Amino acid sequence: MTTTQPAAGGRATSAPLMGRESEPTLFELSSPGRISANFRITGVPEWTAEELVPAAHLRDTPTPVAEVSERDLVAHMTRLSHRQFSVDLGAYPLGSCTMKYNPKLCDDAVARSGLADVHPAAPPAMTQGWMALLADLESALCRITGMAAATLQPPAGAAGELTGLLLMRAFHGAAGEDGRRRRVLIPDSAHGTNPASVTLGGYEVTQVPSDDRGCVDLAALADRLDDDVAGIMLTNPNTLGLFEEDIVAIAGAVHEVGGLLYYDGANLNAILGVTRPGDMGFDIVHMNLHKTFAVPHGGGGPGAGPVAVTSRLAPYLPGPRPVATPQGAYEWVEPEHSIGRIHSWHGNALALARAWSYILANGGDGLRRVSDAAVLNANWLRHQLRGTYDIPYDRPCMHEFVASATNLKRTTGLRALDVAKRLLEEGFHAPTTYFPLIVEEALMIEPTETESPQTLAALADALVRIAADSGENGRAAPRTAPVGRVDEARAARQLVPTWDARPADL
Repeated sequence: MTTTQPAAGGRATSAPLMGRESEPTLFELSSPGRISANFRITGVPEWTAEELVPAAHLRDTPTPVAEVSERDLVAHMTRLSHRQFSVDLGAYPLGSCTMKYNPKLCDDAVARSGLADVHPAAPPAMTQGWMALLADLESALCRITGMAAATLQPPAGAAGELTGLLLMRAFHGAAGEDGRRRRVLIPDSAHGTNPASVTLGGYEVTQVPSDDRGCVDLAALADRLDDDVAGIMLTNPNTLGLFEEDIVAIAGAVHEVGGLLYYDGANLNAILGVTRPGDMGFDIVHMNLHKTFAVPHGGGGPGAGPVAVTSRLAPYLPGPRPVATPQGAYEWVEPEHSIGRIHSWHGNALALARAWSYILANGGDGLRRVSDAAVLNANWLRHQLRGTYDIPYDRPCMHEFVASATNLKRTTGLRALDVAKRLLEEGFHAPTTYFPLIVEEALMIEPTETESPQTLAALADALVRIAADSGENGRAAPRTAPVGRVDEARAARQLVPTWDARPADL
């Protein structure tokens, strides 16, 4: 149903108020003088703008905002939310991102006023509960990873990566080797943020190829190791979902030339309670709490990327950190050789509290079950797709695996992108596509532990059904979504970022 609504400036526009084809912007719904809330005026003193705000700070003209009723505003936002796919709507098998269901128990825990209503500038005497929570979380993360100390400040995984590189630089600098150690090794299957973080940290990237089993090529690694290597960044299991079986040998080789091992914790969900980065020989570990520990993920966060380290790097951690005094109270303490703050205040505190509630709710045995189920689900799904899709590394995987649409591209012209778009019509979010780069037409699938066997079976059936199609439906997908497929190349080259673009502008 459509109706003519006065738009900004009084211009009338014909726009649908309900439906999937087109949702008007708030400015198109706007009508001059319409407001979202009415407040009483009886018994309230009359004030002029000049009396409330100094004249020098007043605008000459009103701020150009949309003028809509609360009813229309809520309806507009609700309709927009219904146009989006989310983890609460269906399976979200986004490889290497662990987009799993977020328990509402954790949301309820952090909504309590004792946590949510505390100002970060409150003095330690008034925030002992918060400080105890943060200190306990640090301790738990250290036990989970096999590290000695941690910082909770980094607000996301990429920030955790940069923090790890800065800690690496500080460690080598204290030894008088910062100028000499200029390279960091990264596998060719690594996350794209790794080389970016290395560059931001002031190092040069040296790529290490994978062997025919999808793991670090030990001979190539040996060729690239020298005393100018500051360290290596690794994900284990790696981005192909495969466990680096030679990790002890890798650690020994890097340590032998004086380098450090940095653990990218994006795939920590696969090893909780099974093994620990510290036991593998890593020196620095970052964790994505918004992946592994079910903090709401996506849409820009807020995330949390704590970094844990061995005892020899603990003095360089960002500060201050919450530390218990002999009397049992907590105070903020700056590490002896701290690299300084990474984030204002103490990190994304409510995200940290959600992760702590998730760890408490599961316990050590529950976290082990998380990993066991995630690995089982990925291997079951890999088996179901075998023969329908190419599986470049078809052997037992961890929490994710990489399939390929190369066979479909040869036979029907269907690409990984087409499979991804078509999945939306089946009620599933797409897996990660075209990554890692070493796999052609890659479909990187991570079902997580939170999906039921019925959901996984439906996802497998959908992927098999899409592969059996002639390809025409896939190339036209998504046909049932509010927005169809856009010309992404044109959108990048001829971007029109304004809300009032007309067909002639596009």
